[in-house]
Amino acid sequence: MAAVATASQKFSPREDDVTKPSAMMAAAIVATAALISMPSAQAAGTVKIGILWPLTGNAAAAGQASKAAAEVAAEIVNNKHPELGNLPLAATEGLPNQGGAKLELTFVDHQGNPSLAQQLATRLITQDTVHVLMGAYQSSCSFTATAVAERYGIPFMVGESAALNITGRGFKWVFRGTPIASDYAATYMRFFEDMKKQGKTVASIAVVNENTDYGTSVADSIEAAAKKNNIPVALRIPYSASSTDVSAQVLQLKEKQPDVVIFISYTSDSILYMKTMKNLDYLPPMVIGDDTGFSDPSFIPAVADVAQGAMNRSAWDIGKPGSTTYKINEMYKAKTGRDLDDTSARNMQSFFALADALDRAGSTEPEKIRDALTKTDLKPEQLMMGYNGVKFDDTGQNILASTYLIQLKDKAYRLVWPDKAAAAKLDWPMKGWKQ
Repeated sequence: MAAVATASQKFSPREDDVTKPSAMMAAAIVATAALISMPSAQAAGTVKIGILWPLTGNAAAAGQASKAAAEVAAEIVNNKHPELGNLPLAATEGLPNQGGAKLELTFVDHQGNPSLAQQLATRLITQDTVHVLMGAYQSSCSFTATAVAERYGIPFMVGESAALNITGRGFKWVFRGTPIASDYAATYMRFFEDMKKQGKTVASIAVVNENTDYGTSVADSIEAAAKKNNIPVALRIPYSASSTDVSAQVLQLKEKQPDVVIFISYTSDSILYMKTMKNLDYLPPMVIGDDTGFSDPSFIPAVADVAQGAMNRSAWDIGKPGSTTYKINEMYKAKTGRDLDDTSARNMQSFFALADALDRAGSTEPEKIRDALTKTDLKPEQLMMGYNGVKFDDTGQNILASTYLIQLKDKAYRLVWPDKAAAAKLDWPMKGWKQ
């Protein structure tokens, strides 16, 4: 398991990102876990958060974007930022209820591999002695990593993974800040109803999904919601995200001619579909991307010229100059050279919710942190996202999470739905490459 040897990185206000070597094999990880007791305290002045994301591989751009978002969030918590309004812990320095303790982040790279995510979660707990965990982007990786946290009794914050099964197992140590598959499906149905009222034709839809936990869960939810709302699903196409040729799938869509195609895809496959559609001269009235690949920082530079008018779901909006969200985005842009996207922003929001609970816990004891998370009740004015708040139900799911729809215009997404929040006019049909 050579990948683990360079998988761990730390971030703190006193040091740059560094690589922390480890030569543990999977068997050694399991053996060591049985010998090491759980940490109840940490060296004075630090609370350790272990974060699992894909920092290399096909989803590296998304993982690196979220890593930068977490680093900015830690800087906001660790230092005074009174200019950020009601954002929890922004005006203070560190965690006041833990004596001003600073957050220290340890990053590991699971490369999109669920087995590696499981092994690295074990290592973060037993070797790096983190107090809480966060991650893991791909739902399949979050599924395995959260099982480790549950076994060891360590709180785990899921910032972005949408598969229903992550919080559907009766776990007590897993919390999720993001909207989930059923929330997204309900959003699409409300959008279609609005479009019909405006005279747009939505006689049938198609669902194209990558076939791991994420794609399957969201696609299943969309199909169920469409059936409930009497919207025919003309075609559903499961496929492998590692596909290098999707011509056959695009030709299937071209034959059925649905009014809307919803893509539940990761990065390289999202880009591949947009390019293949142009090559085969297939342009549906509307394309909706289910975030993920469509929000990846590499998507717009790769296909903006062929995907004009494509829609995407997002709960993130930069906001007007001078707003808290605008200021946060400027901090992120100063670090990375680009704007926050929905995925990295959802992770940042979940990070803030986790930090808030760590402070209210007043301790690094896992049970006290878990109890604080169960009592989280953040209001809309305390958030950087367009949620109705952050409040977890008995399964650990944020019941107040919600989302908007955005549309690609030129080289940026603009918020276009719902109308009351829109920053730009919705274009229907999409223009694609026929501008």
